[in-house]
Amino acid sequence: MTMTIAIPLAGGKLCSHFGHCQEFAFVGVADGKITGVTKKTPPPHEPGVFPAWLAGEGADTILAGGMGERAQALFRQNGVKVVCGVAAGAPEEVVEAYLKGTLVTGANPCNHDEDGHQCHGG
Repeated sequence: MTMTIAIPLAGGKLCSHFGHCQEFAFVGVADGKITGVTKKTPPPHEPGVFPAWLAGEGADTILAGGMGERAQALFRQNGVKVVCGVAAGAPEEVVEAYLKGTLVTGANPCNHDEDGHQCHGG
């Protein structure tokens, strides 16, 4: 089985706020093992852009810290599985834990950010 897992990054690690990421890591997986990591700069962030762009780039799963409900729905509409509440970490470490079934997920921090504003996500 092959898959491509997308991870939003800031400073080389999983970004806790999906819509604020600087780049995405695309982690290729075949037969339960990482086959490669490619980093790409996303188009300018506007509502609805990231889900369509990531699906078009071949992502079938996204591991994210926080993401708004609308973005999650748009990902699902584009055939991309969403896993939220993932703690910051290097893309390879996060994907390894996901593949082993040991990835710990917490609350989706995108329900409200530190300032009490709603997170917009995709």
